[in-house]
Amino acid sequence: MEVLVLGSGGREHAICYSLSKSSKVTKIHCLPGNAGISEIAVTENISVMDKDGVLAYLKKNPKIELTIVAPDDPLADGMVDFLEENGYKAFGPRKNAAIIEASKAFSKWLMKKYNIPTADYEEFTDYEEAKKYIDNAKYPLVVKADGLALGKGVIICNNIEEGEKAIYEMMVESKFSLAGKKVIVEEFLVGKEVSVLCFTDGKTIVPMVSSQDHKRVFDNDEGLNTGGMGTFSPSRIYTEDMQKDVYDNIIIPTIRAMEKEGRLFKGVLYFGLMLTDNGVKVLEYNARFGDPETQVVLPKMKNDFVDVCLATIDGTLDKINFEWDNEPMVCVIVASGGYPVKYEKGKEITIDKLEDGVLVFHAGTAFKDGKLVTNGGRVLGVTASGKTMKDAQAKAYRNVEKIHFEGMHYRKDIGNKYYD
Repeated sequence: MEVLVLGSGGREHAICYSLSKSSKVTKIHCLPGNAGISEIAVTENISVMDKDGVLAYLKKNPKIELTIVAPDDPLADGMVDFLEENGYKAFGPRKNAAIIEASKAFSKWLMKKYNIPTADYEEFTDYEEAKKYIDNAKYPLVVKADGLALGKGVIICNNIEEGEKAIYEMMVESKFSLAGKKVIVEEFLVGKEVSVLCFTDGKTIVPMVSSQDHKRVFDNDEGLNTGGMGTFSPSRIYTEDMQKDVYDNIIIPTIRAMEKEGRLFKGVLYFGLMLTDNGVKVLEYNARFGDPETQVVLPKMKNDFVDVCLATIDGTLDKINFEWDNEPMVCVIVASGGYPVKYEKGKEITIDKLEDGVLVFHAGTAFKDGKLVTNGGRVLGVTASGKTMKDAQAKAYRNVEKIHFEGMHYRKDIGNKYYD
């Protein structure tokens, strides 16, 4: 069969890589894709938000039997619904379920209604009311844009000045466009973060191997939040007892709550968790594969990815016996200088010969005049496995040093949290 993937980042490259290992896949298509993806898939410059363009592409390529909608924006905009209405099989939640990520206000309301543990919060649509609350709040606190903001709409504020600046930029200056017209002001949770992705057909729920993301741009979790500067899997602190507790008290209740609300969730649901002294709490939901978590989780799955996607769509996930590779895996993101704020594109990338088994997932890359160049803030994800976490770390960083472009930047401590 032929498969279409919508997206252009490292997550989509990891998805295409997993599809390339399937015995059932004869050809992969990716819209719009990137330079790395183009080496294993047919790519064309059609936006993931262009419903008519995607539909026209599917009609032009009638052998495509499955479309995987990977990014948050087209899911929130109802791309899955649109494709299904036009007779195509699509992997991902429908619009009314993707709201669990598309609106933080909705997700917090859902957790509050169904007693799913999360941080205390208030929501605001009026700037003056938000400012009054901010000026009398306990710090630190977290200000979140309600809508989708490319992973950058979450600001940790340590004092009133930072709090006022965050809400002003979101609500008045529209820094995140309409996403910040409503804001959530949330209790700051202290603890360790773990990411757990789950396949679900709305009834059966299959957690994947745990991972830990690194959102801050600089070492030791300093600097601004980004879409993710690296990740590792599995998490050592996410014990078997904790897994059972999270499954029983967070994962199952969330899926059942969505069903009760008439928002049956099919696809991948991402749980961003904080392990606090008062138990595990939900930081956020994503309605799709995380990035860069996918780069260390999906390669560990031994099952045929197409089988899993089809079972998720058809409601037969309970028929699949999942198998995972237990070796630790580390992904280091190589970014453009200045990311996540201002950065330049078009810098030529050179990659020396890599060690066997190392995967380089392209995120912000393109070909220009026959040369590989940077085309985004997060450029590449260097992923390596090893018998131990130290082995995986060392291998990933040895191969990061084989990559060169002007201004390249990466964290030097990805994986260190495994030992905390």
